[in-house]
Amino acid sequence: MASTVTSEVAENPPSSSRPGYGQLLRTRGAWTFLLPGFAARQPFAMLTISIVLLVQHTTGSYGAAGAAAATTGVSMALFAPYSGRLADRYGQRAVLIPGVLVHTVSGLSLTALALAHAPLWALFAAAVPTGASVPQVGPMVRARWGVRLQGSPLMSTAAAFESVTDELTFVFGPLLATALCTTVTPSAGLMTEAALTLVGGLLFAAQKSTQPPVTAGEGGHARVEHASALRVPGVRVLVVTFLGIGSVFGGMQVSLAAFTESIGEPGLNGVLYGVFAAGNMLSGIACGAIAWKAAPQRRLVVGYTGLALTAAALWTAHSVLLLAGLGLLVGMCIAPALITGYTLVEGLVPAGARTEAFTWLTGAVALGQAAAVTVAGQLEDRLWDGAGFLVPMAGTLLALATLAALRSRLVAPARNVTVARGVGHRVPVTVD
Repeated sequence: MASTVTSEVAENPPSSSRPGYGQLLRTRGAWTFLLPGFAARQPFAMLTISIVLLVQHTTGSYGAAGAAAATTGVSMALFAPYSGRLADRYGQRAVLIPGVLVHTVSGLSLTALALAHAPLWALFAAAVPTGASVPQVGPMVRARWGVRLQGSPLMSTAAAFESVTDELTFVFGPLLATALCTTVTPSAGLMTEAALTLVGGLLFAAQKSTQPPVTAGEGGHARVEHASALRVPGVRVLVVTFLGIGSVFGGMQVSLAAFTESIGEPGLNGVLYGVFAAGNMLSGIACGAIAWKAAPQRRLVVGYTGLALTAAALWTAHSVLLLAGLGLLVGMCIAPALITGYTLVEGLVPAGARTEAFTWLTGAVALGQAAAVTVAGQLEDRLWDGAGFLVPMAGTLLALATLAALRSRLVAPARNVTVARGVGHRVPVTVD
């Protein structure tokens, strides 16, 4: 195993090379997990909107639909880190295969219950395992990049590439789900999501050669202690930071819909959210193409300050053009924060706990989004049009205060990290 790691490190470009997407995509074995990984994560972007459209159709209530979707999101956020920890300990394949099977069955059960006009509690009961079993393909792909790159300057580029990939899925996924639910049948979105999860998840699980090494001791090998990634102080700081990012996603979804409804142009909701997503994608692409010299801890604080300031201005917008411009700026500030946060994990967390660490961060975004959707909806109903934009402002300002106060926790200590089964060690890498 040590010789394998050494050969992989040697294949990475030297630190003097300017990191870029071309070099990244020439990494040996990358395409074997990138293509199935993209296919496997696509259904996740279809899940929430598919549940909303189906449950609203069968119950006639957006409140019930939103509650069912929020239940799925909270369940995913709570269970995702445990899925990541199991993947680190037993291997991604061992977690993915039963996970996609459970998700497919529970998703189809939720569909059947909704079509049968089952009581709301039954929908909630089915939504819990549906969310809990969502395959954490994005964090698993990021963990595979960590194995292939091993301290290379391309890690930041890989984080940017994954951020852009996530944004692409959240552009095409909701469009596909909406088209299926509105032109075929209201249940088509959730049924397709379940089928794609099964096929894509199994294809990704089949790529055994690129999955991170299993760290559980067996067969007489030295046993590696499995401490939770959340015990790393820097990971806890990043979790709070990503909760704030989730508040932006959730607050924007509700508040943009309320704003366009209030001006009698509900069709503009998709346009405005598309501008927001476009800003996120464009800045993500740019971040991956830049050879950064500033320390990632400093980049995160500076970038998050920009996010908090632009999010704080959203509630002042009273025209479509102004809101589109601010939404674009907010989107452009999100990607650098996400990318830098994921990049910091590589230095803060041992390889044997990295998938779990990534799932804590993605779960934090989902949890922040679910909370923001609920609170922003209440503010829009009880206060004035646009009051929901106060949620992204409050969420990002609180997270920024935490980040600024605890930024020293994001500096990784120098250490040797066990690669697998007690055999071989990584060469310590200086973290700027």
